[in-house]
Amino acid sequence: MGYGYSYEYDSAAATVTISNLEHFDPVHTFLCGQCFRWEQEEDGSFTGIAQGKIINIKAEDGKLCLSNCSEDDFLNFWCRYLDLNTDYGTIKAELSSDDHLRRAMDFGWGIRLLNQEPFECLISFVISTQNQIPRIKKIIKKMCELFGEKISFGGKDYYTFPDCETLASLTEDDLAPINAGYRTSYIIDASRKVASGEINLEKLSALPTDTAKAELMKIKGVGPKVADCTMLFSLQKGDAFPVDVWVQRIVRELYLGEGASLKQISAFAKEKFGTNSGIAQQYLFYYARENN
Repeated sequence: MGYGYSYEYDSAAATVTISNLEHFDPVHTFLCGQCFRWEQEEDGSFTGIAQGKIINIKAEDGKLCLSNCSEDDFLNFWCRYLDLNTDYGTIKAELSSDDHLRRAMDFGWGIRLLNQEPFECLISFVISTQNQIPRIKKIIKKMCELFGEKISFGGKDYYTFPDCETLASLTEDDLAPINAGYRTSYIIDASRKVASGEINLEKLSALPTDTAKAELMKIKGVGPKVADCTMLFSLQKGDAFPVDVWVQRIVRELYLGEGASLKQISAFAKEKFGTNSGIAQQYLFYYARENN
């Protein structure tokens, strides 16, 4: 199945073991800045929760082991979430003519674009505004503990991401304990617009990228970067190109020069990388951040 990989399911252990999977590394994928609910364990594995499902993923001896995973969940949820059926070999071949990007791809060879739940992705990147990853994760964790539902795994308690109706019903005082600062009003506005149907996240994936971006930017606190992240990581808009400080630095240094504006950077990416702009951005972002 997929692009060359195979899997075995152990019903007694509730594990799925994947063999011959290329272009995937949990460290690259879960620590490249696209998600905030995966935690690295002492043994190097990652435990994460998505849409009420909790799983542990470990890369070992050339295989990938998914624990606490039924075969049905693997086939109907995790395959899509982890983007296992996308041909990254072909994508890399299309991008490899660029020497700078090829170096970035060699460095972050195991990055895949996760297909996250749109509302969770939107709120997560609203929280990320002018924020650092450790604090983003802390805010999200506290919000889930207060307003999500508890589930247990491996002797620990975890919490689901609260739905839009729950967050839409809250006040700024209710959210004060999560310490999101000025972003609190953004969380509430986004939640209420989604809960009311004013912003229909599911329908945005069918719209042209520029149109979907304009809709997302009707939400308080959602600028181009948050909109692009939401589209890339949850709405399958592979041509979205989020531009943060790291991407600004590396595009200016490698391609356009110090004077390049954000508008010029976005136009450059669209012209150069096209429908692969999003994954190109992740390779460049990870390479720039990890190599300072």
